[in-house]
Amino acid sequence: MDARWIRLGADSAAHPPLPVAGSAVYTRSIETRPGFAVSLPSPSRSDQRSLNAELPLNAPRLRAGLVRVRRAVDRHAAYLTRLDAVLGDGDHGDNLSTGFRAVEDLLAELPDETLPGELLRAVGHRLVATVGGASGPLYGTAFIEAGFRAGNTAELGLELIGEMLVAAADGLARRGRCTLGDKTILDTLRPAADAFRDTVASGGSGSDAAAAAISAARSGVLATRPLVAKRGLALRLGERSAGHLDPGAVSCLVILVALAGDD
Repeated sequence: MDARWIRLGADSAAHPPLPVAGSAVYTRSIETRPGFAVSLPSPSRSDQRSLNAELPLNAPRLRAGLVRVRRAVDRHAAYLTRLDAVLGDGDHGDNLSTGFRAVEDLLAELPDETLPGELLRAVGHRLVATVGGASGPLYGTAFIEAGFRAGNTAELGLELIGEMLVAAADGLARRGRCTLGDKTILDTLRPAADAFRDTVASGGSGSDAAAAAISAARSGVLATRPLVAKRGLALRLGERSAGHLDPGAVSCLVILVALAGDD
């Protein structure tokens, strides 16, 4: 087991760090509510290899990333569900855990020669079918749109990956009829996609682009705290939805960190 961590809990004594395969070293905690915080990776640590951005991104590496996502979601499921208990049905973590376990089963069923684009589309359809609530169709659409943009390419380059992330954000925004500031998954995914694409366009390396994406995603999560929800079940709370992190925005960061992690 990798010795690096994402930490959850009110304090380290009551809630010791939980290992997440492929996660980067942790940085300052995000306080989700008084007395409860989540520590998430910082790409700024240059003394450790925190992001696996070596190219090319092919099907085996994509499969490994999806397995990391399942592990990360499982370890954060209870926390995500507690966040969702405030703003939604209180099942976000459990639903995502169910969905990505089904994705891992799917990976065992698909032939080894399955191309990345086909793999992502199959993952998206499996998430739509197995994840309850709004997050299944939203995440499913994001994966499907990324898969369509990948096409039949066997080895994904930096520019294409950036385009796939943007396509995922665009698809999610259409499916959810949401925009930045609505207190949704998009508040994490859109800035991450834009940061990756823009860093590549300016000549940055894969590691630079991944670091910029994770940093932007983390800022996006934090930015959801003061927002009043404009979509989903949290909409019914009105002004009372302010002061809480959006559970979908947090889960999107968990997923992005896992995908960007070391094999």
